[in-house]
Amino acid sequence: MPADLDPGTILLLFAWSFGLAAIEIEIEGGYGWAERLPTWYLKRGRAGRLYGLVMATRPLTGYHVFAFTIPLVVLHLPFTLGVGWSLAAELRTVATYFLIAVIWDYLWFVLNPAYTVGRFRRGNVWWFPRAWIWRFPVDYYASIGLSVALAALAAAAGDDGSWLGGHLWNLAGLLALVAATVAVAPLYHRWYRHMRRAGADDRDRTPTYPPPAPLEVWSGGEPDLRPLPRPGRGEGSRGG
Repeated sequence: MPADLDPGTILLLFAWSFGLAAIEIEIEGGYGWAERLPTWYLKRGRAGRLYGLVMATRPLTGYHVFAFTIPLVVLHLPFTLGVGWSLAAELRTVATYFLIAVIWDYLWFVLNPAYTVGRFRRGNVWWFPRAWIWRFPVDYYASIGLSVALAALAAAAGDDGSWLGGHLWNLAGLLALVAATVAVAPLYHRWYRHMRRAGADDRDRTPTYPPPAPLEVWSGGEPDLRPLPRPGRGEGSRGG
């Protein structure tokens, strides 16, 4: 086994990517890019235009602010657990982030019954409007290329060529696991539909009740921008 090949890291990164894709499918269903979530969309203003320029005209959303930031934060966790920080280590961390971002995003389509590999094509995904190369949007190639470039910079900055070799092994291992997932994805689709078959949902058997102030959440139309009343003044005290 090559010294810079770490199967444990590959499996962990894949499991994380798989989990991120699966939880987003549970949240979004077949409507990607938070299209039907109670979040905000932003394309105007400095932040919206800058984000759209970098992200191929895709809107910035409140959902993605956290969905994209939290995995990057988690990747920095080792630096708080005794792993020494350096510029090279930071570059390698960011390189890993751009790699798993592509894996988790593609797995969303592979596992999502609304898309699947067969329906993942240009014209079927409105938030990938740029050119596609073969079966993938150019964004995927750009992200993987950036991750390899950052890993190369990390190897140069840390004077450790094994960092680039390890990153390339991670890329190869993740792609192999994605290919295996494509082969078994119909099993996931079957389970997904099984859990949503008629009469299977137990929501009606679960004692739920609405939040104490549902109208405080904007759900479309003209937003009410008046300050919220303070607890205990006029509307009574609310729970946090």
